[in-house]
Amino acid sequence: MEFLWFLFALGLIFAALGPWLWRRRGGSGGIRLAEPGTPDAADPLAYGFVRQELLDVRMPGPDQDLVDVLDVVQRTRDWRAASQLLAGTPKEGELRWQRVQAFAGAASLELAQQPGVGGAWLRAWRAEAPKDAGGAAVHAEFLVQQAWRSAAVGTDEFRIILEEARKVCGEAALLAPGDPVPYIVQLAVARGLGYGHEEFDQVWAKVIDRDARHMGAHLAALHYWCEKWHGSREEANRFATAAAARAPQGSLLAALPLFAVWEHMEDLTLVQSFYETQVVSTAMEGALYAVNAAAPDDPMLAHVRHLLLHFLVGAHRWAEAMDQIVHVDGHVGALPWTLQEDPAAQYAVYRALAVAGYEANGGSPATLPR
Repeated sequence: MEFLWFLFALGLIFAALGPWLWRRRGGSGGIRLAEPGTPDAADPLAYGFVRQELLDVRMPGPDQDLVDVLDVVQRTRDWRAASQLLAGTPKEGELRWQRVQAFAGAASLELAQQPGVGGAWLRAWRAEAPKDAGGAAVHAEFLVQQAWRSAAVGTDEFRIILEEARKVCGEAALLAPGDPVPYIVQLAVARGLGYGHEEFDQVWAKVIDRDARHMGAHLAALHYWCEKWHGSREEANRFATAAAARAPQGSLLAALPLFAVWEHMEDLTLVQSFYETQVVSTAMEGALYAVNAAAPDDPMLAHVRHLLLHFLVGAHRWAEAMDQIVHVDGHVGALPWTLQEDPAAQYAVYRALAVAGYEANGGSPATLPR
């Protein structure tokens, strides 16, 4: 798969730099290729972007309170700061769900790096405060992430972990009756355990009863309806377009069709014409409309911008791609980068392509709006 991504990046680089080569052959009036490291070379750092090795792979965008608490928990192994942060995070909106995912992901990654030892603070949290709703939600999400991280889909081990996750989801739901998060976690359990459509709809009804506009919940449900899981391309598109059509002004649900396109893309799409098809163009325009109308502090805004960056680079829409980078640079914990072994490196490839394409069309750090 890494070799395929290398070919993909190579194809995009050729597509971005091809016009430079053509203009260079045509005479001195065009933009001339420069060797890497020379003053004229396209350099993302010249725009004030973050160095690749400093990109934060934990989150899609900034959440300083979460970063501070994660640092405290991982340094002291004391779960209380995490419990306090979640207790003070409203049940309404997207932020609580993102923080639950972040704590669970941190514990899961620790355990992978230090088998038998990592994530001990989460075990202590559950043992010492079994009635803590935040701890139960994090534990449920941790089990879901562990199932995908440590077991092959469909195996007995995979099912056993998800059955335990389903049980903990029930506990978390009882501890926080109005919180959609336990049921959002259960959407992933439903996907892994292969719930039938009727059983899945029962879980989904509980989610929308609590927060009908929850973008994170819609993304979790979209996975279920995709062709590779328990639906089809048509069912996923129908789900996404219906959600987008009823989205109120300012809702990021208008971007959901772009995620449906992403879920059904082939591994490699090297031709620009793909990004110019009506389905893809319409989905991109919907996502651009959504990010422009959304509140600047919407926790899901960075998720949409990251995916938009991928599509805008593929469509050679360099200025719009650069605009997404300006807003998200520094954090890469989102699709499509997190599907790769090295999310920061994958993001850096697309960022470099955007910079190269932008400069090939006359852009510079001085002309980039901030």
